[in-house]
Amino acid sequence: MHGVYAMIFKRSAIRLAALLGSALAAANAQAAPSEGVGGPSEVIVTATRIPTPVDQVLAPTIVIDRATLERSAAGDATDLLRFNAGIDIARNGGPGQSTSIFIRGAESNHTLVLIDGVRINPGTIGLAAIQDMPPDMIERIEVVKGPRSALWGTDAIGGVINIITRRGSREGWAFEAGYGDYDTRKASLNGGFGLTDAVGIDLGVSWTDSAGFPTRSFDHVDRGFDNFSVKAAMHADLGAANLTVRHWQATGTTQYTDFFVQPVDQDFATRTTAADLDFPLGDHVSGQVTISHLEDRIEQNQSTDYLRTRRDTADLRVDWRAGSVHTLGFGAIYWQEQAGSSDFGTVMRADTNSASVYAQDQISSGPHLATLALRYTDHETAGTAVTWNAEYGYALSDSTRVYALAGTGFRAPDATDRYGYGGNPDLTAERSRNYEIGVRHQPSAQHKIELSAFRTEIRDLIDFVVLDYETFDGINRNIASARIEGVEAAWSYADGPWQARVSAIYQDPRNLDDDSRLLRRAKESVSVSLARTLGTVVLGLDLLASGDRKDFGFPKPVTLDGYVLANLTARWQVTPLLALVGRVENLFDEKYELAHDYNTPRRGVYMAVQFSPQRGK
Repeated sequence: MHGVYAMIFKRSAIRLAALLGSALAAANAQAAPSEGVGGPSEVIVTATRIPTPVDQVLAPTIVIDRATLERSAAGDATDLLRFNAGIDIARNGGPGQSTSIFIRGAESNHTLVLIDGVRINPGTIGLAAIQDMPPDMIERIEVVKGPRSALWGTDAIGGVINIITRRGSREGWAFEAGYGDYDTRKASLNGGFGLTDAVGIDLGVSWTDSAGFPTRSFDHVDRGFDNFSVKAAMHADLGAANLTVRHWQATGTTQYTDFFVQPVDQDFATRTTAADLDFPLGDHVSGQVTISHLEDRIEQNQSTDYLRTRRDTADLRVDWRAGSVHTLGFGAIYWQEQAGSSDFGTVMRADTNSASVYAQDQISSGPHLATLALRYTDHETAGTAVTWNAEYGYALSDSTRVYALAGTGFRAPDATDRYGYGGNPDLTAERSRNYEIGVRHQPSAQHKIELSAFRTEIRDLIDFVVLDYETFDGINRNIASARIEGVEAAWSYADGPWQARVSAIYQDPRNLDDDSRLLRRAKESVSVSLARTLGTVVLGLDLLASGDRKDFGFPKPVTLDGYVLANLTARWQVTPLLALVGRVENLFDEKYELAHDYNTPRRGVYMAVQFSPQRGK
């Protein structure tokens, strides 16, 4: 059967390549002059914690901008992330259900998720609730693949996802309302205003309600989801300094079917509050102090079970542009965390402190580009960790750069690992080492090609060891190890009315203890995104061909078939103020699984109207 699935995957990839080739032939025939791929170089902050042009960043990155978000009419942030090769998504059912993200074959808890730079990964066994972030509140999403623990600390082994919210006081007001299959209703309002020339206010609200569909393949009861999100921020210029105070929260209820096939539901709430003060320290030196607070809570409504995390963080950063060659960054971070849970009457609570310092040097001299970063972390229970990144790139010509990257990462055991079911307070951190080589080539202003090969080694992975097979009692131990090897390629095209991107990955995520493939990760995937502007209309086609995956099963893992997923999108700017957006999800009506015995959406249609009164001014 594996050969059959492989054949299906290859045939699907061939069909996609043929489709793309036809589209690009048309694009080359009709394209108008352009400034180049993506226009002026974008600036990102996640890879280096310093605003840096993306073409000066050596680490592999993905940027999903506001235009893509508006065209996509996506239900949540993961609907956008999954159409990028090397990012595997596993979801336990429909809208709002628990979602896992695997970057380049690493574990789901090896992805650090930030909202405006604030860590939202909980201190318990739960995953970062990225499925609760509505796209209409997002300005852009930055994804950095590979270890970034040297800058961001624990959890950043597979990569970092930074969701940056909208700046309404700059963009103006925007209202959106939509409806789609599964009785899905959405509405949002984002905007802002200036109190004075020096003070601006950003505001945003978003509401989503969906009747959903049965979460389990053997169930017939629809399980819905509702989410109400709020965002507010104040920006004030204080002479040469700038102060930003911001708050974001998502609250709602998720219905699902439990292990015993009983309909249950839970209330969730995730809140971040932060204050940033940016200030100059000289002609070429600047500082930033950030104080942030996170609350993450899940409460079961049919029992007393819960998951709760509270985290307070202080972050000090100093950046120094030392001449034309070096850009130095120094930082110190301290956080206090209280995490607790109740699981079938077993109550757990743990208080954890962590302190770290880091230094970074970005070097640019002629054809040479390099980044060096080093971090020391003292984690109260996991001990100390030294992590680093060493990256070097050389420009062979104005259009071609080769690079080599190396780095380490770590994940400190969470409170559930230490004190929950099977808890072991003596656990140490999971640790990784990553190597990558690659080339980036831009043969013309319209085309960009990227090719890389990577290897990630992870040791001291935490695994549950059964001590009594009659009661399934056991203990967590640092006993597992893994290796992920792969090659990744991407090609981008932008000229006049055409935008296209193809990305592909082949990886081998392997458990070294029993030589098995790591669960819920495909070995191969290909993604295609194609957009065409026709006057006031933008048409889009997003496709993903994914190979088969292994998943949890009893008494042994099961194989989930490969699949081809396609979304068709359209955005019509009816007037300068009014736009209509539509999406046909799962165009081929593919029946597929992202998690064993959990349903996924069939073909569905979603429509929305967007009203932006200030665009017409």
